[in-house]
Amino acid sequence: MRTPTRAHLYNTPNGTIRVMNIATTIFEFAVLIFSAILHEIAHGYEAERLGDDTARRAGRLTLNPIVHLDLFGSILMPILLYIASGGTFFFAAAKPVPYNPNNLKYPRSGSAKIAVAGPATNLGLALIFGILVRICIFLPVPSLFLELLALICFINVLLGIFNLVPIPPLDGSRILFAALPPSKKSYRVMRFLDRWGLLLVLIFVFFGFQLLYPVMNFLFTLFTGQAPIF
Repeated sequence: MRTPTRAHLYNTPNGTIRVMNIATTIFEFAVLIFSAILHEIAHGYEAERLGDDTARRAGRLTLNPIVHLDLFGSILMPILLYIASGGTFFFAAAKPVPYNPNNLKYPRSGSAKIAVAGPATNLGLALIFGILVRICIFLPVPSLFLELLALICFINVLLGIFNLVPIPPLDGSRILFAALPPSKKSYRVMRFLDRWGLLLVLIFVFFGFQLLYPVMNFLFTLFTGQAPIF
């Protein structure tokens, strides 16, 4: 089975764009958005488990996509990245689920656990669909179906690993902040990252994202048993 590279899924033999290309891109976007929504819901449920019901009171513990969509992260950013990359890459995010650390018994460690819940959910989904790929490869199913399962796996690996990067507003930053010792130097680092985080994330996406490829490919191959995508 071939892995779902864009060259295979999106291009016809003569290089022309067909309806299937558009349908596959829409499918990829839908999986990305839904996986990001599950990521955020996981944050909310973990916060509630630790004593904070802010997400539930805000109506965010639901699969209704409308309440999770963010104008920039869910719509504008994917379009801009798609255009900037020449149609080879896009990324999307759901609106962050709110929580109040003051409601947590242990705010520092609790915040880290809430942060971990999102990426852990994505990696769990990646594992599930990776196992489905391993099973379905021995069954008489269309190759496209296998490739779409692999694509769902890879998107969730991407979301899980990318969100562990320690730059705000990504989850990795909350894990980093919880791990840093309470000192003036640590607070300066946190203030700097909080202030410039969004800009640093965009710089990382365009110039440092390839640093994640080895980890993403390792997990993708581990879960699916298939060759790396990048």
